[in-house]
Amino acid sequence: MKLDVNLCNNLKSIRTRLGMSQQELANIAGVTRQTIGGLESGQYAPSVTVSLCLAKALGCTVEELFWLEEDLPEIEAIVAESAPNQQRSRVSLARVGDQWIAYPLVGNDAFRIEMIPSDGEMVAVNQQPVISVSDRPALALAQRLVERKERHFQGEAKSQKVLVKLLNDMDKLQNTVVIAGCTPVLSLLAKATECWHPKLRVYYRFAHSKAALGSLCRGEVHIAGMHLYDPKTGEHNIPFVREASTDKNFVLITLGVWEEGLLVPPGNPRGIKTVSDLVEFGATIVTQQVGSGSRMLLERKLLEERVPFQNVKGLDHIAYNHQDVALSVVSGMADAGISTASIAAAFGLEFIPLHQARYDLVILKEYLEQSPVQQFLNILGHRLVRSQLEVLGGYDISKIGEVAANI
Repeated sequence: MKLDVNLCNNLKSIRTRLGMSQQELANIAGVTRQTIGGLESGQYAPSVTVSLCLAKALGCTVEELFWLEEDLPEIEAIVAESAPNQQRSRVSLARVGDQWIAYPLVGNDAFRIEMIPSDGEMVAVNQQPVISVSDRPALALAQRLVERKERHFQGEAKSQKVLVKLLNDMDKLQNTVVIAGCTPVLSLLAKATECWHPKLRVYYRFAHSKAALGSLCRGEVHIAGMHLYDPKTGEHNIPFVREASTDKNFVLITLGVWEEGLLVPPGNPRGIKTVSDLVEFGATIVTQQVGSGSRMLLERKLLEERVPFQNVKGLDHIAYNHQDVALSVVSGMADAGISTASIAAAFGLEFIPLHQARYDLVILKEYLEQSPVQQFLNILGHRLVRSQLEVLGGYDISKIGEVAANI
């Protein structure tokens, strides 16, 4: 409640939570009941002495009881994805390179298991492409128009300049590393990193491999997780990064090698052993978006076994992530799904291995010297982190933290 233009208090809320009447509080604090009523109604501001006495009587600090309400600061940022139709939107924020990035908290991006607290509120959207750099160094906005050869990245990327009202501490936002990827292991690494570096925040955004690489190329994230296989070269991830790299320099650091394959119900009631069995037994499959490593694995295996893609039932059943694939099989919505051995184990499903894929963390070299990125990468070799991945199963982490390539 406002006492004057800027002073607010929590007096009534704390008093009633403690079950105290105005008179009881007045007696303990050595003031009149009218003083308590006047403060709670916002008629006047307390003296220093009264503030200290009230805080002592309520068992709290003066700062918890009284505070100055200031206008929330606002910054300019680049929205990472298409802004929602409404002008106001909850967002997460991070400093990537020389620009602020705002990540709209809408749909699935608003949740992990619990709802994600917002760092700010987007209050204005300018949908014109950003074509210049701000003359304010602290809020510099960089041009994000990146040419891409691959179909997923074709066309000129348009940036949206937005105004964001801050709802979180600026130091925390500055000390954030942003990772896009699809493996749930990244959330484990995020928790571990924050335990060893309490001032660091790891912001994990779900994205399949090609989408994660696109975000990295556009300057929206520090690190992209990838598990794409190129059958022409027999290499993982490197050909895709090389094709999208344009004039940028990247380093690929191995997280591990995971087993990819088919998830089926316990006991494998349809007797599925290969992807061709999906058609032969009339099974329904669930997979992820076009451009995901799981989808590309399914397409490649169908091609190898000469099974027409359109003959497979359920290809329009698109799951958002690996957990959703497993839940679709568990619930009976699908007879099989493409995911990993660790996900199968977590959901009590049987697993039919199809491929071993190397999962790499792709990083722009210019970000390697930044403290948040260094702190995250340094945790990879820690024994407790390795133990978490070993217990999870389905991962070969013998080369975790090793550089797979420089591009």
